[in-house]
Amino acid sequence: MDTVRSEEETKKVINRLSRAEGQIRGIQKMINDDKDCMDVMTQLSAVRSSIDRVMGMVVANNLKDCVENPEGDPAAQSKKLEQAINMIIKK
Repeated sequence: MDTVRSEEETKKVINRLSRAEGQIRGIQKMINDDKDCMDVMTQLSAVRSSIDRVMGMVVANNLKDCVENPEGDPAAQSKKLEQAINMIIKK
């Protein structure tokens, strides 16, 4: 998907991904330190939620771009919107 993002939006996405990266490193350490399974699962769930939020941000930006900068070809515009919607509902 092509998306035009402002510098601020890009920064927000990168910050969230960096936090998720740090969480994953923490989970790796927990596993190496043989921490409790439920604690590890709690952290894995938090990472999954974080990534889901990032995906939502990216797709929302794409939808916004589609509405604000429509394709000249209605069929191409419809395809971009359909792709974005499918990304939102796909789990």
